[in-house]
Amino acid sequence: MEFFRWNAQRSGSGWFETLLNSHMNVSSNGEIVGAKERRSNVSTIIDTLDKVYNLDFFTSASKNECSAAVGFKWMLNQGLMQHHKEIVQYFNERGVSAIFLFRRNQLRRMISLLANSYDSQAKLLNGTHKSHVHSSREAQILANYKPKVNATLLIHNLKEAEKTIAKALEYFKSTRRIVLYYEDIVSNRTKLVDVQEFLRLPIRELTSSQVKIHSGPLSNQIENWGDIQKAIKGTSYESFLNQDYQL
Repeated sequence: MEFFRWNAQRSGSGWFETLLNSHMNVSSNGEIVGAKERRSNVSTIIDTLDKVYNLDFFTSASKNECSAAVGFKWMLNQGLMQHHKEIVQYFNERGVSAIFLFRRNQLRRMISLLANSYDSQAKLLNGTHKSHVHSSREAQILANYKPKVNATLLIHNLKEAEKTIAKALEYFKSTRRIVLYYEDIVSNRTKLVDVQEFLRLPIRELTSSQVKIHSGPLSNQIENWGDIQKAIKGTSYESFLNQDYQL
């Protein structure tokens, strides 16, 4: 089976990829249309998909001889939304499946985006930028940076993120798909059973060595915490202030 993981940046996709790859029958890979030349227009996107579908990647990307599912990551901002009609048609004609992975708490995603963007320049880990880490020491070093969130645009940005998710789900409602939320997987590992059943895999325990960078109360993670509290309190996003979860 061929599948794509569709998500926005910093939605837990890297962690989710390591979970999938801990299954002996899965080869879950990186961004297939990350390079701009692969998504400059709908024709280049289809050409890229053809290369994947023709299984050129089975010999190079598959990690063993018994891969039942081979997948790739595709961000929502990589031509997916602009050319959704053609992509839906392509998927349905070839029987390709889609895994949507989102975050419910878009404020935490926002913090992760800002911190990751900062580290891409600062390179806090011995001059190396890492989007994902595998030790508590590295996680603590990255978590020491507290981004400043634009309180004026906060509600607008949260609403836009909601709209994008809703639009993506509407655009691709006719595809064979499963919709997952990062927080649900963290709090309820039976969701990973649902994923394996969706991919028609034998059920296995899935594991990851990744360590969560931002954990604990948001008050310890945002430089202008007071401003954010004032901006969100009394809105439909107020619950974001107190939600926490651990990997």
